Amino acid sequence: MPALTLERLEKRYPGHTAASSVSLSVKDGEFISLLGPSGCGKTTVLRMVAGLIQPMSGRILIDTRDVTNLPTNKRKIGLVFQSYALFPHMSVFDNVAFGLRRQGIEGDELKKRVSEALTSVRLTSYGDRLPRQLSGGQQQRVAVARSIAPRPSILLFDEPLSNLDASLRDEMQIELKRLQREVGITTLFVTHDQGEAMSMSDRVCVLAHGVVQQFATPEEIYHRPATGFVAGFIGRPNRLSGRLVHRAGQACHVQIKEGPLLAVGSTAGLADGAPVDVVVRQEDLRFVHAQDVGRPAVDGRISLRSFVGSRVQYVVALGSVEVIVEAPTNGPDAGLEVGAPVRIAIDPEHVYVNAERTAEGA
Repeated sequence: MPALTLERLEKRYPGHTAASSVSLSVKDGEFISLLGPSGCGKTTVLRMVAGLIQPMSGRILIDTRDVTNLPTNKRKIGLVFQSYALFPHMSVFDNVAFGLRRQGIEGDELKKRVSEALTSVRLTSYGDRLPRQLSGGQQQRVAVARSIAPRPSILLFDEPLSNLDASLRDEMQIELKRLQREVGITTLFVTHDQGEAMSMSDRVCVLAHGVVQQFATPEEIYHRPATGFVAGFIGRPNRLSGRLVHRAGQACHVQIKEGPLLAVGSTAGLADGAPVDVVVRQEDLRFVHAQDVGRPAVDGRISLRSFVGSRVQYVVALGSVEVIVEAPTNGPDAGLEVGAPVRIAIDPEHVYVNAERTAEGA
């Protein structure tokens, strides 16, 4: 039984479509991320589920109950905002108890529910503290505790990690995933950070211009992108343009504008000579050595070198175009110098080709 169902949700504003026929079916206990760039519609979808925005058409079902026209407090949801929205004058205990008291829960039951929520987020001994006495990560966990204390059917997160520094954000990703697994609550998580979405989610819904581009597991989205937008948004893409070249009895190729001829694995029915957009992810390019025979490769020259910790990034000129190629810091290609000639292996199956865009869109 799906815990959350969205049926053809529509939301438009003058000159802008925030959500266009958005349909999803979320299983009980799943962790789902809504992923996309700013303005793609992910927060609009979340706020429609929360009851903060009314859709123009479509339905929202929680546990098979149609909640489309119900107010927020009747939907059995928990909502964690980007800012956490803790009451600064209230203790941690009273912040977590706030929603329970609005439900008329008091006395021993209130204490029990608050204690359970704080234990879940590992803040058992913090009940007497004020929010200003907590770190950013601890405040975030209080906000989560406040949301789960009323035992909602769905937990909604609106970019809750964006205010944290990088190391704490990584730590909180693990904490939120652990908590979600232990509590077993269905979760809808909004983020523009693909690393968050891919590492935390059971499935990811990629949105662009209010339209669902792909709804699948992180592995499927990464290895089998359904659209040109997904291919270019997920991973670290090199974006190129060119023209499709069909040769009888040979693999299909694309002639990169002012660059090399690349073999491609799939052309999605595009006609010979069609102008195309090409995406090749940085991590899918490899330097070829003498022993690597029989692999499709192109000649290039190192233009720039950048050390970025676990990897070295090279800007490689392929004719008049440039691509970024990564190499592990502890690998044999970490010491290549600017100006060095190189050969780059490009697997045809990792060259994503789509019809050239003639207007803004996905």
